[in-house]
Amino acid sequence: MLDPDVVLRADAAASPSGRPVTIRGAAAVAGGARASAARGRFTRVALVNGTPGLVMAPRGRLVLALAFTYAGDRISQIDVIADPDRLEALDLAVLD
Repeated sequence: MLDPDVVLRADAAASPSGRPVTIRGAAAVAGGARASAARGRFTRVALVNGTPGLVMAPRGRLVLALAFTYAGDRISQIDVIADPDRLEALDLAVLD
């Protein structure tokens, strides 16, 4: 699913350090996904600005969105969005 050269960018609100983060490469991005797996029970597939992505909403409150950019059939970029103003600006549709 991941392009070998995938780039993940997380805004400051999504990062434990409070600073924006950039991770490059499929192995590094997949490792980060494994580390976040415990939050999976709150995560749903959604259309994020019209493109398949993920949203996390524990207790029905949106806290995080992952917006994917695709190159062919692989994910080439992931934008991790937790900043409330950026979340509010997204066009979201949760898929069942």
